[in-house]
Amino acid sequence: MTADEITKYLSELNDELRSANIKGEITIYGGAVMCLVYDARPATKDVDAIFKPSSEIRVLIKRIAERNGLPPDWLNDGLKGYLVSHPRRILFDLSNLKVFVPEPDYMLAMKAMSARADTYDQTDVRILINVLGLKAPAEVFAILEKYYPQQQIKPATQYFIEELFER
Repeated sequence: MTADEITKYLSELNDELRSANIKGEITIYGGAVMCLVYDARPATKDVDAIFKPSSEIRVLIKRIAERNGLPPDWLNDGLKGYLVSHPRRILFDLSNLKVFVPEPDYMLAMKAMSARADTYDQTDVRILINVLGLKAPAEVFAILEKYYPQQQIKPATQYFIEELFER
């Protein structure tokens, strides 16, 4: 999904919520944020998010998927078990749907902690480092430790961050 497609489907979600007279809230993460906020990539395969009211929005997600030929999990909350408390800001304030995104430091922490080979993660982390104006690995580790206990930061994550600054 491109940024324009994500925006279109979120607008459709707003329309569905308005038709049902429901106010909804969604916070998006991952590739969708990198597409919409940072113009970091042309597309993402799905939209990772948390949303409420969750049961009502799940029904609407399926309806939008069927109408647009999307996978049923085009908008999903599979990452909810991995989130920690973090600041966020409004990206879209629609009539019946508020769409939030995490602040860039939290996005950096999430992306660095979950970085996988053969994905956009390395590019995403580099972009977020630049957005935040970070100049050294220690600055990145300070952000990681703001959200995650030091013992949760794997050696692979440490090496990943250090290698980014060696290039």
